[in-house]
Amino acid sequence: MLRKIQFLFLVVALIGLTSCEKDFLDTKPTDSISDADAFASTENMFLVLNGLHRQMYAQSPLPGGSSSRAGQQYFMPMFDVYCGDLIHSARANGWMRAGLQWLSHTDSNSTSVEQLWYQRYHFITTANNLIDNIAANDAYSDSDPDIANILGQAYAYRAWAYHVLVSTYGKGYLIGNPASDLGVPIILQAGAPYESAPRSTVAEVYAQIESDIAESIKHFQNASAPKNKSHLSLNAAYGIQARVALQKGDWATAATAAENARSGFPLMSESDWKSGFNTVSLSEVIWGSTVIDAETTYYRSYFYLISPTFNGSQNRGNPKLVNIERYNQIPTTDYRKDVFLPMAPNTNGAASNGEGGSYETDPNYSDAASFAAAKAEIINKYGMTSRHNTHPYMHVKFLQKNPGTIDPDDLIHMRASEMYLIEAEAKAMQNDIRGAQEALRPLGEARDTAYDETVYDDQDKLMEHIRFQRAIELYGEGFSWHDHIRWDIGIDLTNSGAAQVLYQNGFQQDKPSTNNAWIWKIPQAEIDANPNISEAEQNK
Repeated sequence: MLRKIQFLFLVVALIGLTSCEKDFLDTKPTDSISDADAFASTENMFLVLNGLHRQMYAQSPLPGGSSSRAGQQYFMPMFDVYCGDLIHSARANGWMRAGLQWLSHTDSNSTSVEQLWYQRYHFITTANNLIDNIAANDAYSDSDPDIANILGQAYAYRAWAYHVLVSTYGKGYLIGNPASDLGVPIILQAGAPYESAPRSTVAEVYAQIESDIAESIKHFQNASAPKNKSHLSLNAAYGIQARVALQKGDWATAATAAENARSGFPLMSESDWKSGFNTVSLSEVIWGSTVIDAETTYYRSYFYLISPTFNGSQNRGNPKLVNIERYNQIPTTDYRKDVFLPMAPNTNGAASNGEGGSYETDPNYSDAASFAAAKAEIINKYGMTSRHNTHPYMHVKFLQKNPGTIDPDDLIHMRASEMYLIEAEAKAMQNDIRGAQEALRPLGEARDTAYDETVYDDQDKLMEHIRFQRAIELYGEGFSWHDHIRWDIGIDLTNSGAAQVLYQNGFQQDKPSTNNAWIWKIPQAEIDANPNISEAEQNK
């Protein structure tokens, strides 16, 4: 598979050269663009990067790709669904059902297992080509701000992609033996002979990631300014460094990098926080995809999978819920409680909890008039269609700019709030109680009028509170899976509102340190194609 990914690099270049930034339009026919042309100028290399920016959200046009896994639009909600933090209320049209039942990532032939691997190695291959071709061309100098920008983005993308891979297909750094646990192949060479590689250890992959992100930060120090938030930047590189260090347990680096990452990105106001998370123009968005209208993925988009207002069968029949136990922890003085609707009527006769369809089955209502009026109020307030169902504890956090349609919206990859929480966790784990409290205070005060960070006065209280804050603040943004691994916490959805008949194997799972089902299978296609990985090295 890695051989095929190398061969297909030019296709990635063509995507950038023909389909992204309007100020870089190219009139050369797509079938006449050569590999050399892709690196013939800084302008063309920026277009190659634009191909990667688009791959963050696009339905894959690459041979061997799957249009059903549109980059981060699929994998972000997936990582929350698998842990029962973003709860499905019904079977609906089946999207992610095998995942929430813990059948997909444990199957080496599943689309999710193959596409997460396949797409991330495309990012790595493209980054390799950019890095190597710049190094091989004497006309390019990293003292040129544009070249520095290109290198900063290429190294950051490679670090990001390897971190997703090793933290998903390898055992968690803090719960395993990273010096001997198998991670993923490290591929740094661009071009012939297109050889793959064996699985490096988790520690070796992290060392490469740390080297790459340090290179990225170094180049970004002298780089031209990012054109928009779709482009990786110095702040985004610090954010990636913070995530990597947190997952590794390098607490000092995580705290410092997180503080650097959020600089210049003020926290959102209440009105902005409740506006739907549908645009990268929000003040605290550090990195996100500006989705171009002509390139929307419609029924494969993030908002199709997560938003209660999107006019698709996944949302009309399957409103997504908050974990009830988490909801009950939210103080009434915290405005984030408002984006969850505990009294929404259960209007779906196919709801998995068996209580949907009418006031007669919904224990919250005793007559048809109040049941219908409650649904109408929600539909009218949030702009859903009459065909949309509602459900107790449904969220209204992710809302379209144009509700009730299939119009595209932006995709947010990194926010300042996450960085406050990384800094707080890193300082708590160093037993810097006051430092952790101070890191939490700006976020807590921004969300809760009665917030008092001083009540979390020891490490255990701080960590429990940080887990709560991440679950509520970052709900639906794709962090739950790797949070559970870092904290070594299993899954028990008994009091969550999830239906065991729907979740099956995903309803309860032991903690990651004792349960290898948290480690994704290596794609069978990779084992079959890569002579350096044997069947015996498949994750068990």
